[in-house]
Amino acid sequence: MKAYLDLVQNVLDNGVWKENRTGVRTLSNFAEYYRVDLSEGFPLLTTKKVFFRSVIMELLWYLRGEDHIKWLRDENNIHIWDAWADEDGYVGPIYPVLWRRFPMAKASDGSAYRPLEGKEEKSWGYDEFDQVQNAIHMLKTNPNSRRIVVSAWHPGLLGEMGLPPCHLMYIFNVADGKLNCHLTQRSGDIALGIPFNLACYSALTMAVAQEVDLEPGVFAHTIVDAHIYENHIDGLKEQLKREPKKLPELKIAKKPVDDLTYEDFELSNYDPHPVIRFPVAV
Repeated sequence: MKAYLDLVQNVLDNGVWKENRTGVRTLSNFAEYYRVDLSEGFPLLTTKKVFFRSVIMELLWYLRGEDHIKWLRDENNIHIWDAWADEDGYVGPIYPVLWRRFPMAKASDGSAYRPLEGKEEKSWGYDEFDQVQNAIHMLKTNPNSRRIVVSAWHPGLLGEMGLPPCHLMYIFNVADGKLNCHLTQRSGDIALGIPFNLACYSALTMAVAQEVDLEPGVFAHTIVDAHIYENHIDGLKEQLKREPKKLPELKIAKKPVDDLTYEDFELSNYDPHPVIRFPVAV
């Protein structure tokens, strides 16, 4: 996919060397941006194989609202979050919790604003706000709103998280009968993370579009610190030598987002170049 390869080339050409918490240097650029038209195919990279099952299972995990990886790791043999979990599998209040159970302060009289009915109080000591269902509700009732935002950033809970969210906010926008999504990412590992983020949020946009009777539009992505780890450079240069192939197609069962399972995502015509292995910097 040209947009991704252009991102790689630009950071290789213009990035500056930076030290970071992992101990592996990065080439880093500030505020990279790209966009893809979802009508042109599902943006799963073809210049290397991306493991589609892991992408979709991670998305479904985000939607479960859990603070642990037991469903991913123990029930589905997906280990992409193992490095940031404790010995019992807990990662704290990261994406799943903040998407579906965002801590919400009560008013001085003890009440709390709750636009969606039937939600129970759970943990974290606050009422909890379901941002995903709120976004879907807004898309159905006020699609021209400019406030259809889902945030995964909670400064007060950073110390409880296995890894503070990298992709920290997405915004839905409706135009001309199409659902667009813009993702803001504070930090992006171009070799490993960005291909997953691109595919994950594109699939989410397609699934939500179906639920609210819109067509998928554009996925746009801003990465504040877009970086390439030093030990990923050779693998990315190999990708740049490869000719991109036609994008695959993705069909998603027309169900509410909360009812989707992996079997509801059907990928076809995916013919990527071979896998390139990149070590994870923790």
